Amino acid sequence: MGHRILNIVIVWLLSTGAAMADPVQQSFGDWQVTCNNQNFCQARNTGAYSGLVMTLGRSPGAKNDLSLRLDLGSIDRPISSPDVLTTDLRLDGAPLVLSGKWQATPHHLYTDDTGAVNRLLSQLQPASSLSLSGGKQTISLSGLMGALNFIDQQQRRAGSETAWVQKGDNSPLNVPPAPALSTVTAPKNAVAPLSQQEFAGLRDYGDWRMAYSNCSLDPGRRQLHLAALSGDKALIMIDCEAGAYNVVELAWLVSRTPPYAARPLRLLLPFSPANQPREVVLMNARYDEARNELATLAKWRGVGDCGVATRWRFDGQRFQLVRYAQESQCDGWHGADSWPTLWVTQ
Repeated sequence: MGHRILNIVIVWLLSTGAAMADPVQQSFGDWQVTCNNQNFCQARNTGAYSGLVMTLGRSPGAKNDLSLRLDLGSIDRPISSPDVLTTDLRLDGAPLVLSGKWQATPHHLYTDDTGAVNRLLSQLQPASSLSLSGGKQTISLSGLMGALNFIDQQQRRAGSETAWVQKGDNSPLNVPPAPALSTVTAPKNAVAPLSQQEFAGLRDYGDWRMAYSNCSLDPGRRQLHLAALSGDKALIMIDCEAGAYNVVELAWLVSRTPPYAARPLRLLLPFSPANQPREVVLMNARYDEARNELATLAKWRGVGDCGVATRWRFDGQRFQLVRYAQESQCDGWHGADSWPTLWVTQ
């Protein structure tokens, strides 16, 4: 009897393994794939595209919920017509005719029509490039097949009718659904702001911490940040290190009233990102008291087109991850507000 129960548990774990997989961001040739903790996957072209970018999105589960978007970003040629993305597309130099339902503006082309997406992908798979007439804005299709196959594998679609690459006769109902979305709640009661007396006491305590912390930042540039977290806890942050475009903070959870009991703040991710530590450095950190959330932003270069952005919500005892976004390609495409997400909650 025990063996039967164990076998049932193993089968259940195997059947839901894709939904339970860690989020991932990985490159395939000139394409990058990001799949989050809900197993929603997004792929886009990277490299020398000169402002022409295609983004594919696909949700997990039996429902064939997908989308495709073409964006014309850094334009370095005049737009000859308001329908440039529908009239000037070329596939290996030959005119490309789109079918199905599309929403078009001069700089954007979008569809969530399953037939339209699948027909376009079937045309792209044997080709080498998608471009605008003139060839300056070009999407390399090198790696597209690998990206699509990775999404199939990540969402357990291989062998299914809905697979993009390894199609089969298996029912879409066998594709695991997204797991239940994690909930991170804020404290039930509204947090009273620091009183004048509390603020003054914590400021003195923070100044002492700032004076005796091992920080390389010039004392004249160090700043102290205070915030109320709960009825009995406060947050103290000090600017400690600085580079060309990032500031690193030290932070403590502190009792709101003396004698002050403090413990260093550590932000530990609930998953292990590739080539990144699980512990998040407090970089360009700011606390939003209205949302009970702490945000960090690690820019990998000055223009801020790549790096890691996180949001953490205080639940009354500790900070829990609300959102983790990462852009590994420093190719000038988008800022932190639009980086693909690897972790989401409600």
